[in-house]
Amino acid sequence: MKGKRQQEILRIIEEHDVETQDQLLAELRARGVQSTQATISRDIKELHLIKELTGFGTYRYAVSERKVSLNLAGRLRTIFKEGVTSFDVAQNIVVLKTMPGLASAAGAAIDGMEIADLVGSLAGDDTAILIMRTNEAAIEFCDEIHKMLK
Repeated sequence: MKGKRQQEILRIIEEHDVETQDQLLAELRARGVQSTQATISRDIKELHLIKELTGFGTYRYAVSERKVSLNLAGRLRTIFKEGVTSFDVAQNIVVLKTMPGLASAAGAAIDGMEIADLVGSLAGDDTAILIMRTNEAAIEFCDEIHKMLK
């Protein structure tokens, strides 16, 4: 139920400029989804919705652009802290060693972060290679991994 309601909220704010929780609640009810203001308030927080200024001087709910990066960064940090056993750089390639079975999760999390200098990744059972555009980008990414694992 929660997932369906939250998906409907995302559809509503994509289709309409919704300024208030009351408007959002009315739109949900019009679509046959019953809820309370308190529940909508929690959904807004969980979905990382923000109010942004429209071109008409009014505000509307929108998905925060930081939501994706915040969620992926947290997921990546967890995967790295619990699963990465070592990492190293070889020119423009970063090699990650993980606990057995976690290389794909690490690679998928990194792919989802849309890192500008990441060309792609390839993962096996306990090793993932990350192909960076330049040697410098690979070194910088290793530095970030090192900071993340501290």
